[in-house]
Amino acid sequence: MRILLIGVLFFAGCKGEKTKEVKKEEKPNRIVMVIANKNFRDEELFVPKDVFLKNGFSVTVASNDTVEAKGMLGRMIKPDILIKDINPADYDALVLVGGSGCMVLWNDTTLHRIVRKFYEDKKVIGAICLSPVILARAGILKGKKVTCFHTAKEEILKGEGEYIDAMLATDGNIVTAPGPQSAEIYAKTIVSFLKSKKVKE
Repeated sequence: MRILLIGVLFFAGCKGEKTKEVKKEEKPNRIVMVIANKNFRDEELFVPKDVFLKNGFSVTVASNDTVEAKGMLGRMIKPDILIKDINPADYDALVLVGGSGCMVLWNDTTLHRIVRKFYEDKKVIGAICLSPVILARAGILKGKKVTCFHTAKEEILKGEGEYIDAMLATDGNIVTAPGPQSAEIYAKTIVSFLKSKKVKE
């Protein structure tokens, strides 16, 4: 009887160990948002960031400087890391913030390399307002439907992208929007892409 009881307890213990192995906790989607240290567009950072956090995603803010950054409307934020320290392997999505300050990032070759790596790995890439120009200059927009702030239209065409006058555009793993008025739907679309893991090639 004692041997039988020990056998039952041993079996139960093994079963419990197996259950623990199956129930592995999933890591939240990790998003890195890129801003210019001066004159980023406030709503294009904070509205999507709030949407991402409310959906349980982790958010890292990267910039060309780690001193406190100031938006066009005066909001402040301390970036977490420098753009050059972004490791694409650490994130599931790259989200570029616009605003007039974004123009200083248009020719950032380090950021271009990071953009291309996210694109090659078929990870979600978001760009809003003037920031889709970074994607154009990184060379990933050929034949892609893209929207942006209207003054940047020619830059998109130079990058062989197909400019769309719309509140939102998606093509493959790229999500673009023209400005702060689209910030919420833009963010929710990125969330949808990440939650469904449905990234079209």
